[in-house]
Amino acid sequence: MAYERDAPPLPASPEPPPYWRERLHQYWRLVRGDRPIGWLLLLWPTWWALWLAADGMPPLWPLLVFSLGVWLTRSAGCVINDYADRWLDGAVERTRQRPLVSGAVSGREALAVFAALMLVAFAFVLTMNRLTIYMSVVGVALAASYPYLKRHTYLPQVYLGVAFGWGIPMAFAAITGKVPAIAWVLYLANIFWATAYDTWYAMVDREDDLRMGAKSTAILFGEMDLVALGVVYACMLFALFLVGRQAGLGGWYWAALAVAAALIVYEFLIARSRSRDACFRAFLHNHWVGATVFAGIALHFALTKP
Repeated sequence: MAYERDAPPLPASPEPPPYWRERLHQYWRLVRGDRPIGWLLLLWPTWWALWLAADGMPPLWPLLVFSLGVWLTRSAGCVINDYADRWLDGAVERTRQRPLVSGAVSGREALAVFAALMLVAFAFVLTMNRLTIYMSVVGVALAASYPYLKRHTYLPQVYLGVAFGWGIPMAFAAITGKVPAIAWVLYLANIFWATAYDTWYAMVDREDDLRMGAKSTAILFGEMDLVALGVVYACMLFALFLVGRQAGLGGWYWAALAVAAALIVYEFLIARSRSRDACFRAFLHNHWVGATVFAGIALHFALTKP
């Protein structure tokens, strides 16, 4: 029996994490806290608007409110999107491990998280002027209705730009108390941009969406997808050209716009094979497009304004 006495003890089983920590982890995954790309793609256009509305660095409080608001509304949008897509996500390779599909989070929990995020975002908006508050109500309706469009229309990518670009006219309203024409042109530029980058995203799931009966611009464009994307990106750049001319932006902005155009061309080189991985890389690359445009606006006001 010496063998039994000398045998090393069995390793102890790791203790499961506390319940509250496990729930927070699942909620963090639900709101895509581990995937900041979506937040950044919404943040850059909001910052474009804030800097243009303020003719430079905006006041700290509106900057904080809109930056946090972007994160909160994007997170809420992810939650309601997953709730609406429960019928689809389990059949899509990229999404079948999401918390709602796997059962790690219930539908009731998801709706509670959505409501909490939107209430916090609205609390921040209440510190802004009346026009901004009124416009935020429209923003909530747009964000909440967006996920249901892929069942009924081939244009959910366009509506993504409409819904999550609403921070652009809201930013002008918060800074200037009105929404001038240039704000709507910038908003239009963002709609074109969101349509383009979300089409790359939809191309990743195109085969799964076709099998399940979901709709997207990637399916609508079909074999002409790259040509259509080229047109949409060209419209975005033209709208940004009109913004720059109307705002009297100088060389820094035009240089940034040229770099952004080159970055867009690079996306087509990345995704020319149309493979899932290539299209997803092209989607992620749009972060640099948005950051470059913002850099041009910020540098103009920082280095050329008296």
